[in-house]
Amino acid sequence: MIKVALPKGRLGEKVYGLFEKAGYECPSIRENNRKLIFENPEKQICYFWVKPSDVPIYVERGAADIGVAGKDILLEHAPEVYELLDLGLGKCRMAVAAPKGFRDTGERTLKVATKFSSIARRYYAEQGRDIDIIPLNGSIELAPILGLSDVIVDIVETGTTLKENDLEVVETVLPISARLIANQASYRFKAGEILRLTETVKEFMTHD
Repeated sequence: MIKVALPKGRLGEKVYGLFEKAGYECPSIRENNRKLIFENPEKQICYFWVKPSDVPIYVERGAADIGVAGKDILLEHAPEVYELLDLGLGKCRMAVAAPKGFRDTGERTLKVATKFSSIARRYYAEQGRDIDIIPLNGSIELAPILGLSDVIVDIVETGTTLKENDLEVVETVLPISARLIANQASYRFKAGEILRLTETVKEFMTHD
């Protein structure tokens, strides 16, 4: 049986919809219940919902054979997993945003507020820019408004929240989408099943 860690929320529901179309359905997942684990012995598949940022942990440590995680989480935490497929879902981008009219003159250390310290550090290191990272977990947009930081590095989908707070994207760091990942040992021992699932899911992906 292949154990699949799905990210809770809209993205996970889209991912499950794709798996269902590909013939890996598990009807009990659609029922209104409080179950955490859903199995379909006939299809040899088992799903469970976890917090999106926890998916790579479940996969890396073998509690799940495969899972779906955003490229942002994979780059930030660098788990030891295999990346099998870009599902093309949950598309957005990691970007640098700043108050309107802000210009980085490069004369002093740039204060950067972010949930994604590793990604931000790597991005600015490539530019040779000296930065001071301010790690925050919520309402990142507040940081530059209150003068805590010069810029923020965060995920941008529509940009509406930024506009409402008089911030604008100044640079795109990288594009993000959901990736199918596999546990390294599972990939060896269940290679046939995992590759078959990957290929089947690939056929049912909508290309926009």
